[in-house]
Amino acid sequence: MGDALRTIHVVGHDDALLAQVQNAVGNGAQEGRDEYFQGWRVQHVPTHDMLVSNPPAPGDVLLIDAWARGRNVYEFLRQLAGRTRCRTFVVVEERNSLAEPIARFCGASGVMHRPLNATKLRAAFEMAGGVSPALPTEHRGQADRGEFVLPEALLRHISAGTEDRSLVTALIDPSTGLFNFAFLNYKLDEEFKRARRFDMPLACVMLGFEGQATSEVLHELAAIFLSVSRDTDVIGRFDESSFLFLLPNTGPDGAEIMARRVVQAGEERGLRDLVGDRLELAIGITNFPQRGIVHRDDLYRIAREAYLEASRIGGGVVVGGA
Repeated sequence: MGDALRTIHVVGHDDALLAQVQNAVGNGAQEGRDEYFQGWRVQHVPTHDMLVSNPPAPGDVLLIDAWARGRNVYEFLRQLAGRTRCRTFVVVEERNSLAEPIARFCGASGVMHRPLNATKLRAAFEMAGGVSPALPTEHRGQADRGEFVLPEALLRHISAGTEDRSLVTALIDPSTGLFNFAFLNYKLDEEFKRARRFDMPLACVMLGFEGQATSEVLHELAAIFLSVSRDTDVIGRFDESSFLFLLPNTGPDGAEIMARRVVQAGEERGLRDLVGDRLELAIGITNFPQRGIVHRDDLYRIAREAYLEASRIGGGVVVGGA
């Protein structure tokens, strides 16, 4: 589809968006303001299926209308990830400040806000760089056992494009402010795939306590978790009394250090359960890669087994696996 390195594919039914891109590229090329617009052409692709059936050339640019009919744009981005060597942007409304991190997480280079013009296109081109590298072919296109999709509530709220707290509500556990169970499932799938594809370490930590705790104690626990975590860590509430941490690029030693800091901080704060007993934290850890971990379920299972063993012995940290 198109000439290699020289086509901007506008995906969707919005004639106004198509005209904006055509005008921006045409005006930029005529004015000779930078190299990006020289030799570029604009191609309209009405549907997602047409893009899949006629793949773009490496180095092309994809502008995907967030409101394009047919399927959710973010699920479509997940399907494209690693299959094209293109700079890919989701086109959203100016007021939509929530789309950028989700789009990048799903594999896009970023977002562009309506109305589009030459300045916005140039800035996005420069930020995204040139041809995107293809992912290794191993595992690509193979469905993992127990693969999860984006939660439906999350998809609906992203598509709405509003700047209220509806997206946050879809992602967050209201009692702790951490990620909720549905999003944890999704992230476990994504982080495991990323670690496997790029041969990167990934730690999975399950933490919990016996009994029940007040909302104040849950908030204190969440504050402790966040204080010892990095921006790239994923921390969420698994059920009423347990939590799950996903620590990208973290080996066994790093995960254990983090876990012991959590235990120490909990002891220093004197956290108590609902009946007033001291809150004994139990933590199970496992890491990828290691023998016996082939699927995401294996990673979770070994972490949970280690957590249950820590609970059985009255708390502390147990590292599971080989």
